[in-house]
Amino acid sequence: MILEVATLDVKAGQQDDFEVAFKEAESIISSMKGYLSHQLQKCMEVENRYLLLVRWETLEAHTEGFRGSPEYQVWREKLHHFYDPFPEVVHYELISEQTKS
Repeated sequence: MILEVATLDVKAGQQDDFEVAFKEAESIISSMKGYLSHQLQKCMEVENRYLLLVRWETLEAHTEGFRGSPEYQVWREKLHHFYDPFPEVVHYELISEQTKS
């Protein structure tokens, strides 16, 4: 499992429109091969900052499958105009995990 992490800085005053557009776009990413789950979290300290966490089966499911797909072009049209600056996207692999029992 790979975790995609994107810090999204949305243009000031466009947060509500972004959240609506993201709700519409969620079905795009969730329909992709290799997709496992995602979360969109809103920063409590910086009002226009969001954190997008997407779990993929493999790195290639994101970088080649999703980004190389026609569906990605629709995703981009719906969301990319909200970002300033364009987000940095990085990927992580799990090394250790513990949960409270």
